[in-house]
Amino acid sequence: MIFRDQRGAGSLWVVLAVVFIILSLGAIGFGAWAFVNYLDQKDNVDTKVEAAVATAKKEQADVDEAKFLEREKEPNRTFAGPEDYGLLSFSYPKTWSVYIGNDISRGGDFEAYLNPGSVPPVKRDTQLALRVTIETAEYEDIVDDYSSEVSNGDLKSSTIRINGQTGTRLDGNFTDDIRGAAVIFKIRDKVVTLRTDANTFKKDFDKLVKSITFNK
Repeated sequence: MIFRDQRGAGSLWVVLAVVFIILSLGAIGFGAWAFVNYLDQKDNVDTKVEAAVATAKKEQADVDEAKFLEREKEPNRTFAGPEDYGLLSFSYPKTWSVYIGNDISRGGDFEAYLNPGSVPPVKRDTQLALRVTIETAEYEDIVDDYSSEVSNGDLKSSTIRINGQTGTRLDGNFTDDIRGAAVIFKIRDKVVTLRTDANTFKKDFDKLVKSITFNK
């Protein structure tokens, strides 16, 4: 009888040992799975954090660069057109260069071009920060040249006051390559057109237009 009890107790311990081993292996397996999952989640979180930090740094760098570029434009320089053509004047960023296409020394229309850094070869589809034209023409004829673009919605026309003079402002698509803004107004017997060829320069253009003066 005592011998049987010992055998029963031995079997019980074996069962308990097996159960313990199985539970231990299960716990180890679960722990390993949990640890691997933790490492995977940690890597994902670290990657997301690194990406977020990199994005934030780039955004801040872009903001800082934009502020730097704006500061570099100051103080503004003053553009002065021909005295015989009304002495058109306005302020423009000092980071822009000026190229006089026709200085009217031999008569004709006055043409000037402004652009950051240097002025590239001037062509019809070249995007420039500013084009300046002073020509002998009828104001209504110059404005009418854009009537088809206004009618089909490519350009939006509005009235503007410049140095006490009523003029026309155009915003939108002038051509397939040129999208910007222009102002047209009279100086004595001449018509002035100032145009920016890209919306990139719109903010500078708006400030520039506000600074326009001329001899009436």
